[in-house]
Amino acid sequence: MRFLHTSDWHLGQNFMGKSRIEEHKAFLSWLLNTIKENNIDVLLVSGDIFDTGTPPNYALELYYNFLKQLSQVSSLNTTIITAGNHDSVSTLKAPKQLLEALNVHVVVNGDEDENIIIPIKKDDNTKAIVCAVPFLRDSVIRQSLGGETVSDKEKLANDGIKAYYEKAYNKAKEINQNAPIIAMGHLTTVGGRTSESERDIYIGGTLDIGGDYLASMFDYVALGHLHINQTVGNEHVRYSGSPIPLSFSESKNTQKVNIVTINDNADKNVKVEEVEVPLTKKLQIIKGDLENIKKELKAIEDKTTWIEVHIKDDNPMFANSEIRDLASKLELTLLAVKIEKNEKQLRAKELKAISLDELSVQEVFEKRLELEEIENSEFKEQISQTFNEVVSNLHESEQI
Repeated sequence: MRFLHTSDWHLGQNFMGKSRIEEHKAFLSWLLNTIKENNIDVLLVSGDIFDTGTPPNYALELYYNFLKQLSQVSSLNTTIITAGNHDSVSTLKAPKQLLEALNVHVVVNGDEDENIIIPIKKDDNTKAIVCAVPFLRDSVIRQSLGGETVSDKEKLANDGIKAYYEKAYNKAKEINQNAPIIAMGHLTTVGGRTSESERDIYIGGTLDIGGDYLASMFDYVALGHLHINQTVGNEHVRYSGSPIPLSFSESKNTQKVNIVTINDNADKNVKVEEVEVPLTKKLQIIKGDLENIKKELKAIEDKTTWIEVHIKDDNPMFANSEIRDLASKLELTLLAVKIEKNEKQLRAKELKAISLDELSVQEVFEKRLELEEIENSEFKEQISQTFNEVVSNLHESEQI
């Protein structure tokens, strides 16, 4: 059996005012050809299909067109898609029954009403079993959140997630004792390398679930949420990473997907091949003083590159103006200028500079919402969803 493991597409991302539609179109076209050329049996997409819970219509169109094209790939037996923390349960769930007719299984929250155990069959024989675990929300993994300390809540999250995976594994074993068992997941594991574009997804932000724990049960673990392609303690516990760089902190990463070959014999040998995704849009960070930055800007040949500058200068406002003027004359796309202040200027420890250029509209709103300290989580989520709908409608208007 051959599986292709990918995740964190973030379709519909608005990156510092720039659409990623062309990059995502190129990736999905490449992915379709890769599936065909490698005779992939099962496609696993481990969460964060969309960047927001209210994706723009063009992102939905990309998603549905891709799934339609997948149905015409002769080698592909099944596609399994799980929700991530960025995804809206209702958005992914709406076409769920229709997509099953195309052998596309969508798992949105993993509650008791949803079947997460998916046998992969060929010629009426079970060749593998997938435990399709989505991002597990509080309502699924914890009975109560009221009146507990952060430490208590972290422990409940850890215990709840571990119990969930153990239950899924035991159910899979009941179906077939000998078939390889593959798990999916969307979470941060101990030892995983992060980047600036991921957000904490559980209260306290810390889980003590590591690769060794998951590896003790499953033959392969297809993880999502972290945007860097990596192993976690074991060769068969992996993140695929995002297919395009989602922040400037990821500009030096190599984006990949994982092709996993598992023998269905007694040995269940697992072979993983990391396949590089072609880069459509280059992101570049330039650091230094004014003269060094000017020199590097003039050396850029690819005018489509998106650029972030970190300036360290005694007269930062003048330097900022000079840099923006030069970038404009050179017809370069300068998305953000960060002013790095030294210890003397701050009269304190060095702080990490944050520019509004690098924050999405939703992130600015979320930071403002946090200041309100709203205790009712459902009301807070409703406010965020309403705001996202307004932003989505504005983006749609810009596309027309």
